[in-house]
Amino acid sequence: MNVNIEPSWKVVLEEEFNKPYFSELSSFVQKEYKQTVCYPEGKNIFAAFDHCSFDQTKVVIIGQDPYHGPNQANGLCFSVQDTVSHPPSLINIFKEIETDIGKPYPKSGDLERWAKQGVLLLNATLTVRAHEPGSHQKKGWELFTDEVIKKISKEKEGVIFMLWGGFAKKKIKLIDKDSHHVLTSGHPSPLSANRGFWFGNKHFSTCNQLLMTMKKVEIIW
Repeated sequence: MNVNIEPSWKVVLEEEFNKPYFSELSSFVQKEYKQTVCYPEGKNIFAAFDHCSFDQTKVVIIGQDPYHGPNQANGLCFSVQDTVSHPPSLINIFKEIETDIGKPYPKSGDLERWAKQGVLLLNATLTVRAHEPGSHQKKGWELFTDEVIKKISKEKEGVIFMLWGGFAKKKIKLIDKDSHHVLTSGHPSPLSANRGFWFGNKHFSTCNQLLMTMKKVEIIW
């Protein structure tokens, strides 16, 4: 796998790209993409980094796996390509934004607009086989993305981490809570949201209040 990634990330993650596990991961991913249909498209595997440089990163949202249906995944967690109907979790994210900050529900589910403002939309696993959720888990991606979180924690200050659901909350151990802000809630999936663990978390207004306090530009959600 040719790691074509945004230059500032290339510098920060260079050590990882040279480790044996990453070489094995690369071979696995290349083989999978040749033999079967995988998502996102090869050019979008590192889209989260390409649209949000290391220097620009001020908010981190952590997902688990890319969408595994046709034309959905675009390399940003929870995000779908422009013309695709919104999956249930994304619908609930937009509904919470609507009630939290009064922003109307958007037509496009492409969250590139967030990424370009400094929101790193990071899936723990960056690839998946079509129609097989979790098929690329435990192949090395988690080692890589955990290192990404550690690097942000160690080398930056005042980053706001949004950890939604049990899986994301486990990443709290990788974050220096004295140097950064951590917001946690249930997952936006219907299972969690309908049980009262998502709606009303006010993460989007809280995030902007924190950014304002730090004299940083707020996110236009």
